[in-house]
Amino acid sequence: MTIQQCHYEELLATYSQSSEAIALLRGYRPYLELMPSMRRPEQSLIPVPLPIARLRHTHPSPSGHGNITTLESVAVPCEVALLLCDPEWKIKTGREIFVFVHRPGEDFSDLLGRWRQTQVLLSREYEWILPLRYQHILNEGADKLYPLFVLFDQSPERIIRGMKGAHLPYVVQTIAQVEANPGMVVFDAEHSASQEVADRSDVSFLEDDLLEGNLLEEE
Repeated sequence: MTIQQCHYEELLATYSQSSEAIALLRGYRPYLELMPSMRRPEQSLIPVPLPIARLRHTHPSPSGHGNITTLESVAVPCEVALLLCDPEWKIKTGREIFVFVHRPGEDFSDLLGRWRQTQVLLSREYEWILPLRYQHILNEGADKLYPLFVLFDQSPERIIRGMKGAHLPYVVQTIAQVEANPGMVVFDAEHSASQEVADRSDVSFLEDDLLEGNLLEEE
């Protein structure tokens, strides 16, 4: 069985819902523990599918007095941006999780390349273009960016090897389960990265591995 566009679309639609996005984080415990409130989880996480960021560019003024700021809207090459919010204060925290679903025909360099593009794009000042219901939330850029890759049990084995070699977190979805239970998050426990870190309650070890893009700084 090969990965088809419908399998990809199914997961994209699934993770666009906050309840299913939270279920996804349960497959990778350290990220689940980034949630500001587990008593009000759906108020603590905003999923933004196929997100658009508004980048700020500052240039010297032609008159020579001060600077001018221009805005550029860009599509971030991930499936879903998960924005963590304080449910009490209605503000976004400084941490964001980016979900990358393995696309049909995509190889390791393409999949990893999308995360690298995201790191480069969001190394500047930015804000999110949010759905209308969330536009009251302050949404300046984050201090720390975290990737989470969703592979299929039919993804090439070299992609899993590459993820392990790059020390990047991933979970594996079973195509048969995606077809049988649309909208239900089911992980292959044998390959899920959560098996390696289920007993780890701190993500600091991941931050060391993600320093390549200089986007993660020590608190």
